[in-house]
Amino acid sequence: MKTYEIHTTQVINRPIEDVFAFFSRPENLAVITPEKLGFKILTPTPIEMNKGRLIDYLIHLMGIPVHWRTIITDYDPPHMFIDQQLKGPYSLWHHTHTFKKIKNGVEIKDHIIYSIPFGLIGQLLHKFWIKKDLNNIFLHRKKVISDIFMNDGYKMYVTNQVDRIAA
Repeated sequence: MKTYEIHTTQVINRPIEDVFAFFSRPENLAVITPEKLGFKILTPTPIEMNKGRLIDYLIHLMGIPVHWRTIITDYDPPHMFIDQQLKGPYSLWHHTHTFKKIKNGVEIKDHIIYSIPFGLIGQLLHKFWIKKDLNNIFLHRKKVISDIFMNDGYKMYVTNQVDRIAA
């Protein structure tokens, strides 16, 4: 199984507790996800985050509805949590979110390891569509997060691109 990785970093000038609180509410995923994905949480809200929590979503890929189920496999507030796909569009999706207090506020890091189904066809889809689409999704996410915290009156520092999507 061929795996790929995404690494992103974003710095927010806000207390770590505020930043973690925002990210630990699955309901906020709908806010930071591009509208074209038609993201919807199926799990009744509010959702209390904790280790072992199952969360069901619906997304649309090329107009086709896809059920996505994740489990929170690790939860260490306000420093880290991991969500892992149990059902969805990927053969593997393992997303580590880390939050580190730094001089300018909080450094947010995302590390995703993922794999595409369908063997060679999946690899070609990744090369010509999925990699670019994921990059755009994470760029959108960074912009929205920046806008949210800046509109709350907090200065935010963001990079202009996803740091790395490795093959």
